[in-house]
Amino acid sequence: MKTKSIRSKITGFVQVACLFAVPFGGSVLPVNAQNLFAPVAQVNDSVVTAYELQQRVQLMSVLGGGVTDKVALDSLIDERLKVDAAKRANIEPDDKATAKAIDDFASRGNLAPEQFLSLLNKNGVSNQTFRDFVVSGLAWRDYARARFVSRVNVSESDIDRALRDNGPSGGLLVSMSEIFLPARDDKERAASELLAKQIAANPSIAAFAAAARKYSVAPSGKEKSGRMSPTPLGNLPAPLRTAATTLKPGEVSAPLSTGNAIGIFQLRGLSEIDTPTPRATSIEYAAYYIAGGRSESGLKAASKLRASVDTCDDLYGIAKGSPASVLDIDTLPLSEIPADVAKELAQLDPGESSIALTRSNGETLVFLMLCERTFEKSANVDRETVKSGLQSARIGAMADSHLAELRADATIVRK
Repeated sequence: MKTKSIRSKITGFVQVACLFAVPFGGSVLPVNAQNLFAPVAQVNDSVVTAYELQQRVQLMSVLGGGVTDKVALDSLIDERLKVDAAKRANIEPDDKATAKAIDDFASRGNLAPEQFLSLLNKNGVSNQTFRDFVVSGLAWRDYARARFVSRVNVSESDIDRALRDNGPSGGLLVSMSEIFLPARDDKERAASELLAKQIAANPSIAAFAAAARKYSVAPSGKEKSGRMSPTPLGNLPAPLRTAATTLKPGEVSAPLSTGNAIGIFQLRGLSEIDTPTPRATSIEYAAYYIAGGRSESGLKAASKLRASVDTCDDLYGIAKGSPASVLDIDTLPLSEIPADVAKELAQLDPGESSIALTRSNGETLVFLMLCERTFEKSANVDRETVKSGLQSARIGAMADSHLAELRADATIVRK
């Protein structure tokens, strides 16, 4: 069975219970098969072997596309730290909990556990490798809950704030990658459309990431291999919502025109979050225009501006005394917002900003800030579900910070 077949079956549950989330991207560097049990890293008193690294690369490739050795090794090192911390707290998942987690994982793809494990085996992943992967996630989840739950207090006002305008608190979280190709005139557009077809004809995760680094004119190309931040489905503009719900992982959308460029988007994956995400109906946003484009002076001015403002209203003070054309603050239906602006806003929370866009053939940098979203009203809102989601998010943030501390205090030697 081809790797693509298993990925299509298990779409949407790589991040079961938010335990197994790992970044994907890049190219796979094969491990030396002649010495599989040689150590590739030491983490305090334990080692990570070349065999474990090879297996993790294969598992991550099967679940989510191309992955580098470094990403796979980082995840194994973190798991050693997580499992050790849990063991010190006498937390070890039992066989029943592990079996249930594997069953839940498989059921997301409408598979029995035996079928799912068989699919992994056919793609070179041993049962023990996947079991270790599951156990480490369960151990860390239980450890984080035990350590941090008493520190988390979700108030009624917190729930009210989360429910304001029925903002996004669940549903589908979309992971996509983007490539923007220049289209400033007919000749350039024709060349970019041809290149877009060539990229779409080889739609692996790794190949798309490589193409983004090589060809994309968007900052995300070289900086992030084209990867967009995971985004709630309801935040996306209509063309990207359609792509997210019709493409299979690895497939590429039809070209989307954004004026001076055309964009193509690849679906990396979908994951479920607790409650349905309403669709954004209108967005208030600000665009502050900075001369110099992405030059050193333009980026320095944007960085200074970002440090000076917390809300869109702060921009009025910054723009005071300047021509009116330097600042636009609009509230528009999602369908009326320019495609490139809507795509950037989809990845922001209120008060966050982006400097990915330019205007005037690159001579003007756009400091884009999300002010507020308005969402479709929902009659059925479960306050306990929202409370649970807020609690889990806060525990997760504390756990991430704690893991960083464990990493800093550990003795980690890469061979």
